[in-house]
Formats: sequence, C-alpha cells, structure tokens
Amino acid sequence: MNTFHPESLPEYLTGTIERVTFHSEESGFCVLRVKVRGERDLITVVGNTATAIPGEYVECRGEWLNDRTHGLQFKAKHLKVIPPSTLEGIEKYLGSGMVKGIGPHFAKKLVQTFGEQVFEIIEHKAERLTELDGIGPKRKARVIQSWAEQKAVRAIMVFLQSQGVGSARAVRIYKTYGDHAIEQVRENPYRLALDIHGIGFKTADRIAQRLGIPADSLIRAQAGVRHVLQEFATEGHCAMEREKLADTASQLLEISVPIIEHAIAQEVTEGQFIDEIIHDKPCLFLASLYRAETGIAKHLQRLLQSLPPWGEINTDKAIPWVEEKTGLRFSPSQRAAVIQAVRGKITVISGGPGVGKTTVVNSILRIIRAKQIQVHLGAPTGRAAKRLAESTGLEAKTIHRLLEFDPHAMGFKHHGGNPLHTDFIVIDEVSMVDVKLMNQLLQAIPTHAACLLIGDRDQLPSVGPGQVLADIIASKKITTAHLTEVFRQAANSKIVVNAHRINQGKMPERTHEAAPLSDFYFIPTESPEAIQDRLLELVTTRIPKRFGFDPICDIQVLTPMNRGSLGTQALNALLQQQFNPQAGPKINRFGWTFAPGDKIVQTVNNYDKEVFNGDIGRITRIDPEKSLVYISIDDREVEYELGELDEIALAYAISVHKSQGSEYPAVVIPLATQHYTMLQKNLLYTGVTRGKKLVVIVGQPKALAIAVKKSHATSRLTHLSARLANS
Repeated sequence: MNTFHPESLPEYLTGTIERVTFHSEESGFCVLRVKVRGERDLITVVGNTATAIPGEYVECRGEWLNDRTHGLQFKAKHLKVIPPSTLEGIEKYLGSGMVKGIGPHFAKKLVQTFGEQVFEIIEHKAERLTELDGIGPKRKARVIQSWAEQKAVRAIMVFLQSQGVGSARAVRIYKTYGDHAIEQVRENPYRLALDIHGIGFKTADRIAQRLGIPADSLIRAQAGVRHVLQEFATEGHCAMEREKLADTASQLLEISVPIIEHAIAQEVTEGQFIDEIIHDKPCLFLASLYRAETGIAKHLQRLLQSLPPWGEINTDKAIPWVEEKTGLRFSPSQRAAVIQAVRGKITVISGGPGVGKTTVVNSILRIIRAKQIQVHLGAPTGRAAKRLAESTGLEAKTIHRLLEFDPHAMGFKHHGGNPLHTDFIVIDEVSMVDVKLMNQLLQAIPTHAACLLIGDRDQLPSVGPGQVLADIIASKKITTAHLTEVFRQAANSKIVVNAHRINQGKMPERTHEAAPLSDFYFIPTESPEAIQDRLLELVTTRIPKRFGFDPICDIQVLTPMNRGSLGTQALNALLQQQFNPQAGPKINRFGWTFAPGDKIVQTVNNYDKEVFNGDIGRITRIDPEKSLVYISIDDREVEYELGELDEIALAYAISVHKSQGSEYPAVVIPLATQHYTMLQKNLLYTGVTRGKKLVVIVGQPKALAIAVKKSHATSRLTHLSARLANS
C-alpha cells in the first residue's frame, strides 16, 4: 500500500534524484524521480534546472498536481540542485557517466576507498586515485581533466539558464573559450553567434538584452548587420546589395537606418566587409568571401600563363591510340573534349548522366600518364572520391585530404607557399565546390601544373556560398567541353532518359507499377499523409521485396525540405521507429534520439575527425560509462563526445542538398506542393541523378509538374564570372 498523503505535506519537497526521466538542455525542463525520506515510493518532480544528475539532492518549492496521464506529481516553481553528501548519492552521481573514466564500477570502488572525501580527493589530491586497482596514470589524467571540464561546463549551463537560454551548447562554449567562457560571453555575447555552431544571433541577442546591452547600441547593430550578411551567405550568395542589407537589418533589429549605416561603415573600416559595385549597384562582401572570389580569379589566371607540363601532344595519333587501348569509339563531343583537355592548361568537362564523362576522363588520364606525368585526383566528398577512384582505378582523395588539413594549425598544409607535388590535378563533382574551398585548392596547385575540372552545371550549386562551376563556364575564359550525346546503353535506363527530360523542362516518362521491372517510377499520390504512408510502405517492404535492396544500406530517401510532414525531421522519426526501435542503450541530444544501428549524416565539416558535411555512417555502439558514441563512417570508427552530437542527424531521410556528390542503389523522393518554395528543376534533377539502379518519386502530380517547369528563380549574387571575364 502506498502510504503517501501529499495533502498532509507543505508545498516544499527535498530528496535525492534517483532517475532523470527527461531533461531538455534547450529549455531546462526536467522530469525527475526523487527519493523522499520516509516515503517508500519515488516521487515524480517536474520543473526547470540547468543540470540534473542521479545522486544529487534537490530542494523544491511548488505545488502538487494530479496529472490525468501521469498521475500525482510535484510541480516545482523553484528547483535547487545540491551536490550529493550521502555515500549512496555520491556513488550514483559518479556512476552516471558525467565524469569520463568513471562508470558505475569505478564509482563503487572510489566510494568504498575514499568515502565522503572522494570529491576532495579528485579535485585536490588526485595522485591518490592510483591507489585503486585499474586506475593508472592515463585514466587518472582523464578523470582529472573530465572533472575540471564538467565543473566548468555546469557553471556555463547555470549561467546560460540564468540568462533565459538553453544550455545544450555549454560543452562547445567551454571548448571554444576555456575557463574564461563566462567572462568572455558577458563582455560580448554576440561572439557566440560567430563562434559557436548551433547558436544563432537571436539567442546571443537575448543574452545581450538580459545583460543590459542597449537595443540601439553600435555593438548590437554591428553584430546584426554581420548576422544578416552571413545569413545571405548561407543561402549561397557571396555578396548583398548595400541598400537591401541596411533595410533588412533595420527591420530585424528595429534600429533606425542611420545607426545601421554607421554599423556597416564600421564593419568596412574594420575590414570585416568589402565594398564593390556589382551590376551598377553598391554591394558588400564578407571579407573572407571577397578574398576567396578574387583568389580564384587570380590563381586561374596564374595557371593559364604557361603551357601544359607534358608539352605538345599529337592528338591525331593519341586519339586512335587510346581508342584502340580502351576498345571504345568516341562520339564527336567526347573526341573534342579529349583533344581540348590534352592540349589545354585548365579544362572544364560538363555533362549529365549517360554522356560518357567517365570514358573521357579515363582516356585523358591514359594519354597524360603515358607521358610519365604525376597525377592527383580529388573530389569534394568521401563518396565522390570513392566513385572517382572506382571509375579510374587510381587513388582519389577528398580535397581536404589532398590539401592535408592540419587541425592544430586550423589550416591546410598545402597552399601557395607549399604547393602540391603534382603535374596534373583532376577534380570531380565541381558543382559542389564552394568559393572558399576552390580558392584553397587553386592556390595549392603549382604554376606549371594543369587542371581538369569535371561537373554537371545543371545540378544544384554548392551548399556553401558561390556557384563556382557555373561562373567559370559563364566567364568563357576557361576552355569548356560540353558532353551532350546520351549513349545507347545509357538510353536504356529510364533514370538517364528522365533526368535529361527533367533538365529540358519535360515531364518524365511514366512506368506503371504493374509493368515489367523498370529503374524509374512515379507513383501519383494526392495528400501529404498518403505520400508519407506510401513512402513507408515502399522503403520498408515493397522495394526490398521486389528488388532485393537492403532498406537501410541501399535505399535513401531524399526530400526537398527539412521541415513539414514530408521533411527530413518527420520522416527520420518515422523511419527510425520502423528500422531501429531502440532496444539497446539510447541517448537524447539536440532534439534527436540516437541508438546503436542508427543511420546518421554529418552536418558540418569536422577537420579533427576528418569527417565532412554529407558523410553518412552508422552508430556502432554507445559507451555510457565514457559518455562516448562510436560511428562507422567510410569503414572507420569515429569517436564522438555527447556534446558533439549536434554535428550529426539521422539519415534514413536526408535533403537533396546533402546528397550531392553521392550515389545510392535506390532513391525514393517524396514530392508535395507543401515543398513549393523548393520545387525546382535543378533540385529534382539532382535528386533523380543520385539513383544508380532505381528511382521512385512518390507524390502529387501537380508538385512534379511545378518542379519540372520551374527553373531556379533567383541566381546567386556573385562576381566571379565578371572577375574572370575581365582578368
């Protein structure tokens, strides 16, 4: 019998946290199971706190509620967390995984050996830790570092919560600013938006207001205009019209235009913004993007000033020789492309699926390598590099690995002062390369070397700023070969045929579900709910049964958007339920639940780990004792701390943008008019060309028609094409 009578108790409760049922680092909201002295059953306490760990002591003031779903609860209006003082509480606290190197096993040993002095020992007499079996110098160092780190992180969490913002990024803030994090944030909270992945201007602005920084201050106006220009860059633009920047910032910040203009002028004076006239209008660049654009133009011009390192090649002999070696006959556009590449210093080869780009590239490489020339191959992503290696039989690396990123120096080892040792560099999937990476690459190419850039100008441009491939082609300064003929073998593929039809603004040819097996299907479905149901059925049963594809490894759902019922977030939640019901250890972080077996995608470049935006992997294991998650990416296991899990997201469904440079055996694309803003030809074309053996579009016929007919409405504001044309 439960002897608990809440009405006989005051609106005050104290006890030990036995279990943290739920805790949001964003809002601080928590559901705790608390052991109250004298009571047999655990009490459910709901409230808000920056941190909560089993074993800690809570003091709560609030009221009792009888929740219809969850029963009797204590709703704490004020909730104070105190470090544990009982041996049982200390053991539970240390064994919770909060200190790396101490799990339940060592927590028990520590408490048995040192009793209530254990915190004092860890903090001030750490050499005594080695008295325990199993704790050597390495483990001792890890425990000391982790203890100091978690203390500092908890202080940051409490500070952030006191400023009315979530504390989920506390670990990242600590790693960026160290022990002086709170002082640095107090001094200029707007630096958070610049330095910390996942913290936006609005969060930093909220802290600034709580700290008393005036709404019309210059520091706020400067942070605001920088934020607006950076947001414009995330949409792919390298620059923004000055008038538009001033108006947008004025509306966002509710500050008068004269103060905004003063802030812009200050950013220009400090070298953060660069002024330039584009299409007769004053525009502003972020300094880093201006340097990247001007650098690309300068380095392409530098490379063009000398002859290829292999000298003159007699193409009348080379073409029949390579045709004989490969047993293939070139089409007219292929022949022209090979001739241009072996005669030129920098050549672009552009073309869609089935036009024989691989044949051309392999033929060029065969001719060039016969001259004993040193060749390097690269691509923007790991998957694209792997495909390039498979198609050429040569080693290919990501551009980052080619340039050898040094995480300690936060820069590439290869640059203008230390160029690559190469004579000929071949880069595939150039449509994905943004201005910053292209500038880094070009400056590392020695002046004598030649360069071959391969891509499809009709695909989506890079996720990062710029439209490098399109601008280089548009400048007409660089020799460009367009491959156009679709080969007979490729023409048997409905994927290839329909990709070209979509690119020409025509509706794809339909294959009825009941027809003999095809590699392309459009399944008309009227409502978003019906699309979702149909998609689940296709991915989980229909496609695996009919085509033999593994539903997780082989099938990739590609969707135009992140939000909405057919966005990545909703679809991932549904597919995760289907494929990985999470029987094993699971972890909740940054709005996602992760478990061993989950398919994930890296969402930002992490140079330390050598994993990059768009890389896909699987969670292999979670180690609660060390607070680590292990993920297999490109056949190697990568270690993530819990505070780094904002760099990954579930990948059962990913955006079309994230899929660039990758190919999958089977692709399923949901299309609905709710995606209207994203429905455009190059997005659909990019999605369709990701499928190697099967593409299924499931959606509203009207949405498909919109996507096919709508070209990208606004091109990106860049100045690279003009820079090249005028150089």
